[in-house]
Amino acid sequence: MFGDLKGKRVIVTGASSGLGAHFVRLLAGNGAHVVAAARRVDRLAQLADDCAPLPGRVVPLALDMASVAAMQSGIGEAAGLLGGLDVLVNNAGIGETEAALSVTEAQWDAQLDVNLKGCFFAAQAAAKIMMAQEGGGAIVNIASILGERVMARVAPYAISKAGLIQMTKVLALEWARHAIRVNALAPGYVATDINSDFFASDAGQALTKRIPARRIGEPDDLDGPLLLLCSNAGRHMTGAVVAVDGGHLVSGL
Repeated sequence: MFGDLKGKRVIVTGASSGLGAHFVRLLAGNGAHVVAAARRVDRLAQLADDCAPLPGRVVPLALDMASVAAMQSGIGEAAGLLGGLDVLVNNAGIGETEAALSVTEAQWDAQLDVNLKGCFFAAQAAAKIMMAQEGGGAIVNIASILGERVMARVAPYAISKAGLIQMTKVLALEWARHAIRVNALAPGYVATDINSDFFASDAGQALTKRIPARRIGEPDDLDGPLLLLCSNAGRHMTGAVVAVDGGHLVSGL
């Protein structure tokens, strides 16, 4: 079903760890040639080495999503390394736990600059490249269920992800005529190295019990939805927001 990804030219931002690194391995494993972009170049080099046996090629690239100028030039450089661009996975994002009354301007700017502004201008730069070549392309924004429902102490993060979901729909509308599909993947809680201790705690176990599926997600749970949005299997999907959350969004209040 996803065989058309073989040879596709893909950029994954925020690729140095967590879901970003997982997405790089997934796409390269399906034959895509991937530029793995992030600030931590040492981790990217190790990721590229780990992916060497896979069918697709992985190329590391330093990219700072908080700087629009650096990010725009980086997207262009990545497309140059790949010989074009078919898919952008807009995965870069940061979050911080803080009560809304205590959020500082620096905290607000850091999260909105990466999670929303950076993703917008990355998509814009990618779309310009896709419009200049035959066949268009696909953009997948990695949002969150916190863009649709909320919890306390994550105001800038939740606001940025809500903006990212609306951005997805706006860009899908404007760019559909150019054969560019723009969709969003909205994960619920997913187990990573960063949050493993929390979900093993009493508070983490209590949160897990509020998920209808009674478990948090694994990175592999996102594989099918991501491949769908990146490939021709989702060729008539644009402006969609695909939640992968074990039913968390539909849980009772």
